[in-house]
Amino acid sequence: MVEIWGRRNSSNVMSVMWTVGELGLEYRRHNVGGTFGGNDDPAFRALNPNGLVPALDDGGKVLWESNSIVRYLAQTYGAGTLWPGDPYPRAVADQWMDWAKTTFYPTFIPVFWGLIRTPPEAQDHEAIEQAARASGSVLAVPEERLSAEPWLGGSEFTMGDIPLGALIHRYFTLPIERPALPGLEAWYERLRERPAYRKHAMISYGSSIVDWIRLEAEGADVQ
Repeated sequence: MVEIWGRRNSSNVMSVMWTVGELGLEYRRHNVGGTFGGNDDPAFRALNPNGLVPALDDGGKVLWESNSIVRYLAQTYGAGTLWPGDPYPRAVADQWMDWAKTTFYPTFIPVFWGLIRTPPEAQDHEAIEQAARASGSVLAVPEERLSAEPWLGGSEFTMGDIPLGALIHRYFTLPIERPALPGLEAWYERLRERPAYRKHAMISYGSSIVDWIRLEAEGADVQ
């Protein structure tokens, strides 16, 4: 059984939980972060000295950083499926995992925080709109890929789809203007057909910081 520390409505924790779900692993998840706190508890800092979620313990093997955890779980328990067997397809999957973190996430997180995790009176709508435009612009890159292939890694679903997929539900359900992205939209619909995605990535976040806090405390049921 693997143990995961982190609130399940953290996008980074979602990536790990979705991976666990795809692999059918038994797990125990501990609520840490957000309204649950615990980031600075000595026991948690012993797992992750950064005080951030997620953290993983697999029989005494401890890891932090969500992409590293996803890669470890995919290689250990999903070789040949989530973890491509050939080096080149595996590198392509790695490429998209890193792209989601380094390129899309920085443009999109101001949108989500601005609309959902900021009180209405403090929201900077010009900044939110600018970030939404930036997010739509960078998504032209996976749009080109997904117009030619069903998955970011190619013909099969792999770990390469997970980091961006964990964020894309929010992108498509927030009240923002989006460019036409038919390839990406079709990919999102394919993700929505996966039970593990519905359970672990399609997390309700509400429409305000009040809803966010309430849903987090309730366990954030599937939307």
